[in-house]
Amino acid sequence: MLSNRTKPDNSLNERCVWFCLVIVFLFFTACAPVTTHQDSALQPQGSFSATGQEQLPEKWWLTFGDPTLDRLIAQALAGNFTLQSAWDRLDRTRAVARKAGADFVPQLSGEAAASSTRSRISSYTNSTESYSLGLAASYEVDLWGRVGSTSEAAELDALASAEDLQTAALTLSAQVATTWFQLLEQRGQIEILKQQQHTNEQGLELISLQFRTGQTGIADLLQQRQVVESRRGERALAAGRAEVLQNQLAVLLGVAPDQAPQITVNKLGELPPLPVTGLQSSLLERRPDVRAAWLQLEAADQRVAAAVADRFPRLSLTGRANTTDEQIENLFDDWLTSLAANLLAPLIDGGRRLAEVERSQAVAAENFHIYGQTVLDALAEVEDALTQELRQLEYLLSINRQLELAEQATSRIRDRYLNGAEDYQRILGALLSKQLLQRTQLSARRELFVNRINLCRALAGGWEMSR
Repeated sequence: MLSNRTKPDNSLNERCVWFCLVIVFLFFTACAPVTTHQDSALQPQGSFSATGQEQLPEKWWLTFGDPTLDRLIAQALAGNFTLQSAWDRLDRTRAVARKAGADFVPQLSGEAAASSTRSRISSYTNSTESYSLGLAASYEVDLWGRVGSTSEAAELDALASAEDLQTAALTLSAQVATTWFQLLEQRGQIEILKQQQHTNEQGLELISLQFRTGQTGIADLLQQRQVVESRRGERALAAGRAEVLQNQLAVLLGVAPDQAPQITVNKLGELPPLPVTGLQSSLLERRPDVRAAWLQLEAADQRVAAAVADRFPRLSLTGRANTTDEQIENLFDDWLTSLAANLLAPLIDGGRRLAEVERSQAVAAENFHIYGQTVLDALAEVEDALTQELRQLEYLLSINRQLELAEQATSRIRDRYLNGAEDYQRILGALLSKQLLQRTQLSARRELFVNRINLCRALAGGWEMSR
């Protein structure tokens, strides 16, 4: 008969067997997570429908050669509050990325305690004091890449936020340029209306003279007065639009409307040559909004990997060292240390982790489609701007030809009117048609500048920025 000291511990063996079975089950039912990274099927290689000869500078507005515009955009990039909030979002995402990366570093914390106990039994009072110091460390072994995927996703979010900042700066510069050229157009319209009013007042003097001599009727005189008054009203409207644009420009610059810079320029310059548009594939590499959409897609893929890895066991290492003594000077004489490994595996969670995987996959699919739409929008913006500029040039040439013909017709009809061969209505109709074409010509020129801004905005890739 075996003695108690030599009997096998069946209960201990059974526990070891069950523990091994659990470990084998956990590891053999798991597989390494694979990200759901998807390469875009949109790989355009062709060229755009039109191109120029000069390269577009990084700061695209320099192509206009307008010192005032350069100064305004520089002020907007420094003072615009919307752009400043984009900088704040970038700081926030970078801080989140640093926080996520902190999980790669073992966490160490210290603790110190002091206590004093007093007791009284009968007439005897007892007092004891105790002091303790300790260190606690913990670290999660990234077996399945969960920590790495989470950190990588946060880093990609920060990179995407930097691209969003570039997009915001490009949008702001385009808004300033558009508002600037609209302001120049309105100031030009005021000058044109002023000249037209002067011309109409000269005509009113002539009609008044003819009325006093009985050569024309009261209706012609009243109608000419109405034309003069209409130009005065249109000048007031144009002045109001110019003031509103001035206020909008001040807000874009980050100042109050009453602090808007004083601008003396009143005329549109010359449109610069068409820039080089390049290959469609180069545009996708250059545009910050496309790059941001791609980075967000990659971040979503990393979050899918983190969600998959969260379904697998986690291995954590913990260590402690502490000392306790009644005398503070003896604290470092004796130490107690411990080291432990903890394997935590989810068994039943009601499907929560699986649902998180499916949610992350849906977000990744959504970001993939957002990226595809962003690519198509970027290509369409360039083609739309090229088409609009081409058609606007054709329209402006037609307006110019119409204006030449209107000037010739007005001159001929005026001569015939002064000779008594034409009535007043004919000269008035020709004059109004010519004046309308003069204002339309200026609006068409301004629209040409806006189309070029849209093209430059669609082609631009950003520049080095500092806060």
